Amino acid sequence: MQQNQFGQFKGSQPMAQVPPIVSTKDQLYISDMLSWNLNACKKAHFFAQNCQTPELQQALEQAGQMHQRHYDRLLNHLNNQNKPN
Repeated sequence: MQQNQFGQFKGSQPMAQVPPIVSTKDQLYISDMLSWNLNACKKAHFFAQNCQTPELQQALEQAGQMHQRHYDRLLNHLNNQNKPN
């Protein structure tokens, strides 16, 4: 089978609903995504604080803010999933 640009196999459909359980592999991947985004946010902020070029400093701060938004979005999604209906 061939994959399309989104990594899906041709003819397959995305899940209509998230499964009620999260596998161990899923948990590990989510943990990795949180770590990656938090680490990237901290590094961008650190380098922006130590940068002399205003344009580069601004770009680094924007990159850090983007990673912070991704981190917050993941946490928000996880917190909403854990709330009882």
